[in-house]
Amino acid sequence: MKALVVEDKEYIRKGLLNLLELVEFEVQVVGECESVNEAIILAKACKPELIFLDINLTDGNAFDFLEQTEYSDFKVIFITAYEEYALKALKMGAVDYLLKPVDIEELQTALEKVSALPLSTQKQQINVVKKAITQDTSQLILSLQDSFQVIELHNLMYCESDKGYTTFYCADGQKYVVSKTLKEFEERLTKANFTRPHQSYIVNLKFINKYDKSGVIHLKNGHKIPVSSRRKEAFLSTFLNKYK
Repeated sequence: MKALVVEDKEYIRKGLLNLLELVEFEVQVVGECESVNEAIILAKACKPELIFLDINLTDGNAFDFLEQTEYSDFKVIFITAYEEYALKALKMGAVDYLLKPVDIEELQTALEKVSALPLSTQKQQINVVKKAITQDTSQLILSLQDSFQVIELHNLMYCESDKGYTTFYCADGQKYVVSKTLKEFEERLTKANFTRPHQSYIVNLKFINKYDKSGVIHLKNGHKIPVSSRRKEAFLSTFLNKYK
C-alpha cells in the first residue's frame, strides 16, 4: 500500500517510518507532512491508499483534512496521544488508531484490520468519531461587548486572566477580551486538550514547544507562560501523559 504520514511531530513520523520497515506488511511511504494544508496537497499529488493521520495538527485537525479531501479513496489509521475524550470517540467508532509512541505490534494489527475494511464502512465509522470528538470540543462562543464571537479551539493558543477579564490569544493573531474569569472556561477547555498551569493562564497543549524545569512554558510562537509551584505537579502529569 502507498502511504502518507500526516503527523505534526517529526520524531513520531520518523519512528513510524522505522517501524513500517519492520512490520510484515508491504507499505511504501510516498510522503510525510505536519499540517492540514500540506496533507491536502500531498494527498492529491501522491494519491495514497493509506494515510496515518494525527488528530491534532499544526493548522487544524484530522477532520478538517478529511472534509476538504471529501474522504477520497484512501484508508485511514488515526494517530493520537493519550486524550481520554479522543480515545473514547475512537473506540466508539471502532476505527483503527495508534497511540503515541507507536507500538510495532499495534501497528501490525492496525494494518491488517484496515486493509480488509471496505471504504464505505470506514467512512461511516469516521463520521461517528468526528461527531463524538467535535460535539463539545471544537468551538467556543465568546460574548464580546458588541457581538458573539465563535472561535475554533484548535486555533486558540492560550487564555490570560486579569482583574475579572479574560483575553483569548489565537494562532492567527486575533485576540478577544471577555468580562469573565478563567474559572468559567476551565472545565470546558480542559476537556479539549488545554491545561491550567497558573491561576492566570490556560494553555493549549498542542502549542507548547518546551517546558523549562525552572517553571516556564515556551509556546511555539515564542511566548512564555509561568507555571505556579502549586500547579506544577498537575501540569507535568498532564503534559507528560500527552506523549506517552
